Amino acid sequence: MEILIENASKTIRGAEVLKDVNLRLTGGTIYGLRGPNGSGKTMLLRLMAGLIRPTAGRVLLDGKELGKELDFPPSLGMLLENPAFLPEYTGLRNLILLAQIQNRVGASEARQALLDVGLEPDDRRAYRKYSLGMKQRLGIAAAILDKPEMLLLDEPTNALDAAGSALIEDLIRRERDRGALVVVASHDGAFLERLAEEIYTVTEGRVAK
Repeated sequence: MEILIENASKTIRGAEVLKDVNLRLTGGTIYGLRGPNGSGKTMLLRLMAGLIRPTAGRVLLDGKELGKELDFPPSLGMLLENPAFLPEYTGLRNLILLAQIQNRVGASEARQALLDVGLEPDDRRAYRKYSLGMKQRLGIAAAILDKPEMLLLDEPTNALDAAGSALIEDLIRRERDRGALVVVASHDGAFLERLAEEIYTVTEGRVAK
């Protein structure tokens, strides 16, 4: 997979939140987006995911323009801001319900995704009883559930301890190794330096190496 962003800008309520962004990203690579809160990292991920359309410029996925030839990327996993699930169901039940939307994967893949992020598939606790760290892990499990070609992760180590962060780092590398295009946004420069092959700095909506 290849994402090509050409001269993309985005204005929301009179404020330019992305400014003339140009990027070419390819599969089998981990890219880092570094910058403080409010710098435009999440907006850039939203642009790649097709959740917002550029006011100027365009976004191409394998040569097809988002918003014209494609509504959304056909194979996408993402964790943006705070994950939300049905509060009365277990983590496994929530993932199975998600899997049923497109029927690409089933219960066995849902169980494996939970194991991959360090959650117990047979935990009977409802999501509403999860800790913040468990909720974050479940959000990442949902993102990797059907082995997407593109994986967008916004602050994936939020609320995780050192062991949890190391587990997620290894998981992200495995996703890269199977060929996924991975973009990780984080304010933690050391985390990105360990993980990403290429790092871009986002400052007031502008993107630079």
